[in-house]
Amino acid sequence: MTLDKWRQELTDNFEETVKWRRHLHEHPEPSFEEVETAKYIVNQLKAMGIEDIRTHVGNGYGIVAKIKGKHPGPTVALRADFDALRVTEEVDSVFRSKYEGFMHACGHDGHTASLLSVAKVLMNNQHELHGTVVLLHQHAEEVLPGGAKSMVEDGALEDVDYVFGIHLGAEQLLNQVYYNYGFGSANSDTFTLKVQGKGGHGAAPHDTHDALTVGTQIVSGLQQIVSRLTDPVKPAVLTFAGFQSGGEAYNIIADSAEIFGTVRTMHQDVQQMIEAKLKSMSSQIAAAYDATVEIDYTQGYPSIQNTPEEVEKVKEAFLSVFPKDEVEEVEGQMGGEDFAYFLLDKPGAFLRVGAKPPENEVAYPHHHPKFEIDEQALLRSGEVFLTIIDQYLTH
Repeated sequence: MTLDKWRQELTDNFEETVKWRRHLHEHPEPSFEEVETAKYIVNQLKAMGIEDIRTHVGNGYGIVAKIKGKHPGPTVALRADFDALRVTEEVDSVFRSKYEGFMHACGHDGHTASLLSVAKVLMNNQHELHGTVVLLHQHAEEVLPGGAKSMVEDGALEDVDYVFGIHLGAEQLLNQVYYNYGFGSANSDTFTLKVQGKGGHGAAPHDTHDALTVGTQIVSGLQQIVSRLTDPVKPAVLTFAGFQSGGEAYNIIADSAEIFGTVRTMHQDVQQMIEAKLKSMSSQIAAAYDATVEIDYTQGYPSIQNTPEEVEKVKEAFLSVFPKDEVEEVEGQMGGEDFAYFLLDKPGAFLRVGAKPPENEVAYPHHHPKFEIDEQALLRSGEVFLTIIDQYLTH
């Protein structure tokens, strides 16, 4: 079988795949600053013989490369992001980050290395492809406005019929393949509330408008939005991540307060309702105490909406290739992911592959300084991509 041969070639290339991943891990670059990372990716693609490569796609260092098969057929895009985070690594490994304050703490180095290995296999087997593979090496997934939206606007999905992405999961069972039919992520919004009151002496509260107290009333009041105003069958999360006010001295009433956090929803109507209520309730609560509030609300990445027909198609392919107990349907997650922009433009799906090191009793989450993945997951991730290509471009 064609796929069996491809998987063997992927396995044969595993040592080089690990080398690519470790190089990227040692040299992390944060969003919109991935100059050397992009050069490294392009150099590997060129070494494979890929000539159709566009660079600086979108609002940064996005890369779009094409592998055209010998036979006519559809065009399938595969995406891997490559930016790192502003996190200081605490993992003691031989390939730990060489750049203080920066780390691949979300697995994007693994995504990139895996897709490079897939590209090498497909380049070696162009004659078997009935269609075209588009490699989307995306910059700046971690920081708004992200890279995906701008890459779409810059024509990255021109002539593409389907698009797929994979995320490695540090807390999910190694080599497990996860899919879901509906929402794959959440609308990820952020907000900052700046309360302005009137400070004064702690012994004379009647002469002040206590911003700290107003802020606590706002936090308490806004909790009712999710618990009492949203449809309970439509997921929503309102998280207050920070509250800063006062602290100058024990007898000074705060003049101002700043509150910030995030809103996670899946349905657009819920997203719009929470934003409107957050703004109106905050202003009304502040006004009740003769204070004011300045509100900065930013709508982040939209929710991923997988295409059910494509999910069903790739799920059946996975079940024919991998052990049935290693393919699992899951519910959507409330994390944010700008792959959503690709799926707003073309049908496809966002998948997850478990990468938890079995020997680790504690699995540290994404964005944690002790984040780790098992490199065997790079092989399974590549096999998932190759299975998709086999399903769409060899039949």
